[in-house]
Amino acid sequence: MKIAIIGGAGVRVPLLTGGLARSDLRISQIDLYDIDRHRLGVIAGLAQQMAPGIRVAGRDTAETAITGADFVITSIRVGGAAQRAKDEAACIALDAVGQETVGPAGFAMAVRTIPAMVEYGRLVARLAPRAWLINFSNPVSLITQAVHQETDTRLIGICDTPMEMFEDAAHALGLPASVCSYDYFGLNHLGWLRDVLFEGKGELHRLWDSDERLLAAYRSPLFEPERLRQLKLLPTEYLYYYYRPEVALAHMKHAGSTRGQAVAQLTEAFFRDAGPVAADDDPLARYQRYLAARDASYMQLETGTTAPRIKPDWAELSGYDRIALMTIRAIVHNQGAIIPLDVANRGTLPFLDDEDIVEVPCRVDSNGPAPQAVAPIPDHPREWIERVKAYERATVKAALTGDRHQLIDALALNPLVASREHSARLVETLL
Repeated sequence: MKIAIIGGAGVRVPLLTGGLARSDLRISQIDLYDIDRHRLGVIAGLAQQMAPGIRVAGRDTAETAITGADFVITSIRVGGAAQRAKDEAACIALDAVGQETVGPAGFAMAVRTIPAMVEYGRLVARLAPRAWLINFSNPVSLITQAVHQETDTRLIGICDTPMEMFEDAAHALGLPASVCSYDYFGLNHLGWLRDVLFEGKGELHRLWDSDERLLAAYRSPLFEPERLRQLKLLPTEYLYYYYRPEVALAHMKHAGSTRGQAVAQLTEAFFRDAGPVAADDDPLARYQRYLAARDASYMQLETGTTAPRIKPDWAELSGYDRIALMTIRAIVHNQGAIIPLDVANRGTLPFLDDEDIVEVPCRVDSNGPAPQAVAPIPDHPREWIERVKAYERATVKAALTGDRHQLIDALALNPLVASREHSARLVETLL
């Protein structure tokens, strides 16, 4: 089996190759492609170290990497970490939340990424028509929507946010996450957990009367217990930016920096120091230190916390590498595993179009993912889903045409943009 990774210089690629190498998949080759040749060389070396027994190679062209692949994984960032930092800072300066996947910074990222990802999708459809394209590129919902709409590739959008929420909620309930099932629905970075089922019985109701348990369901201080109690739903962490935008923006302004700037500095230093090293300097150890520092800063600035965010020892389901491996194994071994994925709606949420990309639990077997039935959605999340999906549809259309007026109109639909005038200033600055 051959795996291709487009965006092969991404800093989490060695984690992915390591997970693939340790699996029961019979992988003989992993090809990496990236436009940044220096970083690709560094990451390919680390990826090979973490995947003994598998041939890992950086390729000069996307065509070479894709040809003959059984799975193509895409995780690209047009403009790199430096562009993310600029986007987030520009948004904050214009009184908008500066976060890479939601709001105007997410919009700018999508507009830059959609044309490139559509071209990669067409390459996969032409050069590896039986391959599954697994998209990690953010914003996942928007990118997957565009590639699904514009290409014939077999496509799955993927994110580890829902799985992390599942295991955190199960832990707060004192339940083993791997044997529970989860009633979940929404869009990527706009999802809600309605229940955790253990031995067929709903258990989430046990959280509502305990502030301590409600707070334990999140790894960062995001939502007021009273809000969650009224919702009778657990929103994914990205709803923080929609529910409490003024708080998030105030913390960002107070910090005088953005997470994008912190990540850009860490990443620049990592690759700068990744050349020839002393004999006693272990490249894998340096890589692990980099990842630990990067992960520790997650959602610190946005929430005003100083404690580093550390992945707990009991976490067993979440992670960039684990969700990808779980999905590939379910297809290869015809498992019928239930995994939250981003796929075409096909009537799952009846108030959306069939071809809209939604994020719901899917049964995954050799035929790919099939979205599972979802009970009727309460009014509150349904209204949010409809509103954000309208923004996503308009953004995909505007990104494909490049028309300035369409771009302004699309961004004006975003819930984190105050008006069309605000949108026009943002578009002028960001794009």
